[in-house]
Amino acid sequence: MEAFQWMFETIPGKCVLTMLVSMVPIIELRGGVPFGVAVLGLPSWLAFPAAVIGNVLPAPFIIVYIRRIFYWMRRHMPRLNGMVDALERKAHLKGQKVLRYQSLGLWLFVAIPLPGTGAWTGCLAAAFLDMRLKKALPAVVLGVITAGCIMLALTHMGINLFSDAL
Repeated sequence: MEAFQWMFETIPGKCVLTMLVSMVPIIELRGGVPFGVAVLGLPSWLAFPAAVIGNVLPAPFIIVYIRRIFYWMRRHMPRLNGMVDALERKAHLKGQKVLRYQSLGLWLFVAIPLPGTGAWTGCLAAAFLDMRLKKALPAVVLGVITAGCIMLALTHMGINLFSDAL
């Protein structure tokens, strides 16, 4: 119970919780920023970097190791082959959008805060396009920061609209 209280009642705990939410696939920073600011009550200047760090932390591991993980899963967990196939199809499909413009395309893909885009999918696409880490990671980080700015602005617009309505 103490760890739970610490996460919800202290500023460092709220930052850690915002980071953890931002690490989750699909939710990522697009959910982490509004969660940190609107739900936990963190100031923007703390919620933003916590969400960015949380979203970027898994990126190098995804880019470098996801193909090996998928290979291992196919060999040792054949029941998950359907899921691995679906993720690989998604990576190849999204990768076609990135392929033409490489780093610029990857940055834009990660930066647009829409469903199906983001750091996780961008890293997956970069891995299947055989983009080197030193080329892919800066584009992903810049995309996450850009998406964070967009989400921060949308979060504050939503808070202002909601408070004006009351």
